[in-house]
Parts: sequence; structure tokens; C-alpha cells
Amino acid sequence: MQNQKLYSIKEACQQTGLTYETLKYYCNTGLVPNVKRDTNNRRIFNDHDITWIKSLTCLKKCGMTIEEMKQYLAYCLQGTASIPVRKKVLEKKLSILEKKKEEIQESINYIDWKQTFYNDVLAGKRPYVSDLLAEYNAADTEDTAAK
Repeated sequence: MQNQKLYSIKEACQQTGLTYETLKYYCNTGLVPNVKRDTNNRRIFNDHDITWIKSLTCLKKCGMTIEEMKQYLAYCLQGTASIPVRKKVLEKKLSILEKKKEEIQESINYIDWKQTFYNDVLAGKRPYVSDLLAEYNAADTEDTAAK
């Protein structure tokens, strides 16, 4: 650890974007292995710890639970032999994220379409129609009455 920069928990939080409580929780639950302490028994982190903590943040954003992150860490601590298993774990999360991405893109497309429709109505480029209000669907109302 000589010549290596060490960070207080506050500095680690600033670098990783985690709150003090979250980082402390991650340390207490074993998600940050081999946590070092200074002479005053306060947690200190090196650059490797910071990189791993940033990885934890990403895994959390990927939808991993604390238990899944613990299992992933256990695989990582096994070394290269567990790489195929880790790849499968990440592939499963990627598949879920891709599906969510598609759903989000569909929502974005709908909002874009609706905004264009509203802009066109406000600019007088097209008439307003609504599936919810009968007075804006006069042709449908007449068709229904004729039936």
C-alpha cells in the first residue's frame, strides 16, 4: 500500500456517488472485501476499492439485488475459473435491460408522436381528434347512430 493514494469514506463517497450510509452498508454486508482501516480505525479505500465500488453501483443500476451482488462478488473472488458463470449472470441482466430499453423506446416514440400531433393541432395543420371525447369524433358518432 505504499505510494498508493488512500481515501476516507467521505472521499470515496464523492468519487463513487454513493451516500455515506450506502457505502457503509456495502462495507458492513461484505460487498467491499478487505476493507482497510487507518490508525483511528476509520475505513480507508484505495484506487482498487474505488473501482470495485463503482462496479457495485453499476450492478445495482442493472437491477441486481444485494444478494445477487454478493454472489457476483463471490464469483469474482474465485478468479478466472468463474468467468463463464459471471458472463452468464451478466448476460441475463443484459437481456432484462434490453427488454426494458425496448419498452422505454416505445414510450418515447409514443410521446414524440403525441407531441407532433399536438404541435400540428396547435399550428392549425390538422384537426383535433380524440378517442375519448365524442364531440371530436363526429364521424364515428354518426356511423354508430346509423347502425
